[in-house]
Amino acid sequence: MYRHLLVPIDGTDLATETVSNAVEFARTLGARITFFHAQPNHAAAFGGEAEIVRLTSPADFAYAYQGRARELLAKAESAARALGVPCDSSTAVSDSPYRAIIAAAQDAGCDLIYMASHGRRSSIGMMLGSQTLKVLVNAGIPVLVAATSSPAATSQAIGIIRDEHRSLAAVLHAWLHLLQSDSGPAEGSRDELMRAMLHYIKAFPVALHHPKEEDYLFRKLRERTSQCNAELDELERQHERDLQLVDELAKAVDRHAAGEADLATVKEAVSRYALFIWEHMGREEGVILPAAQRYLTPSDWDEINAAFSENCDPRFGRDTDAEFKRLFSRIVNLAPSPAKQ
Repeated sequence: MYRHLLVPIDGTDLATETVSNAVEFARTLGARITFFHAQPNHAAAFGGEAEIVRLTSPADFAYAYQGRARELLAKAESAARALGVPCDSSTAVSDSPYRAIIAAAQDAGCDLIYMASHGRRSSIGMMLGSQTLKVLVNAGIPVLVAATSSPAATSQAIGIIRDEHRSLAAVLHAWLHLLQSDSGPAEGSRDELMRAMLHYIKAFPVALHHPKEEDYLFRKLRERTSQCNAELDELERQHERDLQLVDELAKAVDRHAAGEADLATVKEAVSRYALFIWEHMGREEGVILPAAQRYLTPSDWDEINAAFSENCDPRFGRDTDAEFKRLFSRIVNLAPSPAKQ
C-alpha cells in the first residue's frame, strides 16, 4: 500500500479540487503527503510576459511571480492538517515541470505521484495534458491521474469556498508559528505582522466570506431542503460568535502592543480562535458542501459561483480581491514557515 504521496499543485481551480481529493485519499491509506509546486524560471524570461509585468506593475509582479509558491503550499498544507494527514512541501524553479515533479518525488522518497490533468479528453477516454503524460511515461513509480466529476460551476464554486477556508487556516497556522518561533522577526516587526493578520481576518473572512455564505449558499440550501436547517442555524450562530472572538483577539493584540499583555496572552487568544475556526470550517466542508451538492440545482450553483467569483464586493470596492490576495501573500511569505508534521 502507498505510504507517501507527491501531489503537484498549481494555482488553478483544478488544483484546489485535486488537493481535497488527494488529502482524502491519503487519509484513507494512512499515508503522508509532500505537496510540490514547480515555478517557471521568470528570471530567464527577459522580454517575456513576466518582464513586462515587472516593469509596468511591480506590485503585481511580486504577487504573481515571487510570493505565489508559499501561499499555494500553505493552503494545501492547511487542507491536510484539517484531516490530520501528515504533510510536507517543496518547490523548485524549472522550465520543465514534469522533470521537476519526478525529481521531487525521488528526493522525497515518494511511492506514488497523485496528480490531475489540464488536458483534453483523448480517444481512449483519459484526461491527459502534456506534462501529465510525460510524468506517466518517465516517472518510474506509480502515477495516479485523478478524474473530476463535478459540473464546472459546482466544482468552481466549491473550489473557491475551500480555497478561502484554506487561506484563513494558513494565516492562523502562520500566526501560531510566529508566536512560538525563536527565529521570528523582531518585536516591532512581529507586532506589525500580527496587525496585518488581524486586518486580513476582520476584512476578508469575517466581513466578506461569511456574509456570502449566508446570502447565497445557506439561503439556497434552505430553499431546497429543510434537512440542514438545524446545522445552518448553528453555523450562523457561529458566524456571530466569530465576530466576538475576533474582537477579543484584537484587544489582545492591542494590549500586547501597548506593553500591557505578554505574548502568551496573544497566543491563547489566537489558539482559541483557531480551534473555533477549524471546527467551524470542518462542519461546512463535511456537512454543508456535500448537502449542497446533493440538493442544489445547476442554476443555484451558477448564482453561487458568480457571487464567490466576484470578490470585488460593492461593500468594499472594486480592488478588494487584489488587495486581499496581496495581503495574504505578504503574511505567508513574511511569517516563519510552520514546522512540518
